[in-house]
Amino acid sequence: MSQAKKFASQADMEEKKITFSQISEHAWAYTAEGDPNTGIVIGDASVLVADTQATPAMAADVVRRIREVTDKPIKYVVLTHYHAVRVLGAAGYGAEHILASQDTRDLIVERGEADKASEIGRFPRLFQNVETVPPGLTWPTMTFTGKMTLWLGKLEVQLIQLGRGHTKGDTVVWLPGEKTLLSGDLVEFGATPYAGDAYFQDWPQTLDNIAALQPAALVPGRGAALTTPAEVAEGLTGTRNFISDVYASVQEGVKAGRDLNTVYKDTYAKLKPKYSQWVIFDHCMPFDVSRAYDEASGHADPRVWTAERDIEMWKALEG
Repeated sequence: MSQAKKFASQADMEEKKITFSQISEHAWAYTAEGDPNTGIVIGDASVLVADTQATPAMAADVVRRIREVTDKPIKYVVLTHYHAVRVLGAAGYGAEHILASQDTRDLIVERGEADKASEIGRFPRLFQNVETVPPGLTWPTMTFTGKMTLWLGKLEVQLIQLGRGHTKGDTVVWLPGEKTLLSGDLVEFGATPYAGDAYFQDWPQTLDNIAALQPAALVPGRGAALTTPAEVAEGLTGTRNFISDVYASVQEGVKAGRDLNTVYKDTYAKLKPKYSQWVIFDHCMPFDVSRAYDEASGHADPRVWTAERDIEMWKALEG
């Protein structure tokens, strides 16, 4: 491994090509070559947006694309989880309701400020217009536990917690009538899953719960929209394999009594041939292995990442 890696995504300053595509009768995908995705549901009388982009300035481009296909009001914003890069653009939509699981709200209370400072440091390109983010945090106006059903006119939209994975508050947006799912970061495609706040032992089962819905189309957290059952299966399998491979390697190292630095180097070397072509691989691996090491060592819940802890960990593992 290079000893001169720039921290997280600070070296990633290349603008991405944006795609806005319809994936089912009522669902659209806003994707950007591995940058965070946004899912859109256009109902009979209103619009729902899932995951907001990192700033209101970036959300403005999502709104512009929506306005190319409908003039219906954006009534709902759904936070699939609490990470700043997903939620801080919420103010840009002027939505009537901001919806999240109660677990996600609890995480905002516990670690929202720390996560905001941490992620702004990790993703300078995504936060270039950070001055457009209102002071404070993005708070849901309505929360639920387990499942919530919305009706966008005659269109049924379900918000469901299918299990812990990327975070403990993960929510998917499910259109049962057209078998379309907006997964948030529970599923990635051609992009490295970030697992710094994850539950490694739960995540594969949560992916199995997604598979049990038999989605025909899916908007992943990162990567191209998946528009066939075969592509959906590929996204689920790739995500599951990565999470399982990281945890198996780390668990082996912990059982052997190796320290975090050694386990990181061993795990990086094992996974690099299979996954290094995925976007943000080098960004995610130190965070992922750190969390997996904690979980394998008996720490059930993720520790809070702060801007200071980020840098301290990176220096320890990357030199």
